[in-house]
Amino acid sequence: MLIKSLVQKKDYLTTVSETATLEEALKILEDSGFRCVPILDPTGKIFRGNIYKMHIYRHKSQGGDMTLPVTYLLKNATKTIHVNSPFFQVFFNIKDLPYIAVLEEDNQFYGILTHAKLLDMLSEAWNIKVGSYVLTTVSGGDQGDLTKMSKIISKYASIAGCITLDANRDEFVRRTLFTLPAGVSKTTLENIIDKLEKKGFVVSEIEDLQTGKTLREDNKNYR
Repeated sequence: MLIKSLVQKKDYLTTVSETATLEEALKILEDSGFRCVPILDPTGKIFRGNIYKMHIYRHKSQGGDMTLPVTYLLKNATKTIHVNSPFFQVFFNIKDLPYIAVLEEDNQFYGILTHAKLLDMLSEAWNIKVGSYVLTTVSGGDQGDLTKMSKIISKYASIAGCITLDANRDEFVRRTLFTLPAGVSKTTLENIIDKLEKKGFVVSEIEDLQTGKTLREDNKNYR
């Protein structure tokens, strides 16, 4: 239910009824300040799509009829996920959208998951506020590599966050980003790097979260 915890529920959203005209929809968008809002059926339960301010402006500037129904410029009708959808589906659907509509199991409109909320959640995985360093560690992607790296690091410090990249089957290398907790000393950091590299793992980059500086990049010595 991770998705459900990130959703802005429909009761707190600005929406447009599918019975509204383009002129009425434009006023709602201008009054709210949003560039895009959901279009719902008259009951407020069914998601029809999105209406974008820019599309209405373009239509109006070209002398288009503003008494046409808002559905005339409806977009993203199929861009939805469910509250119980696997989390990875969000990334395949949200892409360049400002938000994606979230439906309940019975396909009734539940709310929206915004791009900003998704990025906030991902940034929390880095634990920047309570972290000291982020190590980008390169491995061959073999079974057990993550366990081995985690055990090495855990001998010296706890792991505040972990993100694995390059997980495609065709990739021959995999990057794993480990966030170390606040208070880790330079000596401890050096010990972790030394042990990782002795076991065949490459620490390709080190970021100091407190200073915002990159201490090592592309195997350059950080000392």
